[in-house]
Amino acid sequence: MSKRNIYVGIARLGLHIPEARSLKAKRSQTRSLVERLRSRHQVMVLETDHQDLHQRADFAICAVSTDVVDVEARLQRVSDTIERNWTGYILDWDVEVHQV
Repeated sequence: MSKRNIYVGIARLGLHIPEARSLKAKRSQTRSLVERLRSRHQVMVLETDHQDLHQRADFAICAVSTDVVDVEARLQRVSDTIERNWTGYILDWDVEVHQV
């Protein structure tokens, strides 16, 4: 019995939130984007850095599949959703796909 390959795609997203003057304001803006990504694209989203800064947020977005094309396409759709819905600045978007 052969095992199917599993592919894990990880996107690193850096955001600038120029109008955020508090952590509460930052969370209110990023929360809606995170929930939209999770529900529409079936990805895991985790804030990974700058939790203590008002105007900066870094996230890791993870997609898992047995099909590498599915992982790449899903992360591309995530990128498209961010570009259409985010009103601040997108500072970083780096994607890596690993076979496990």
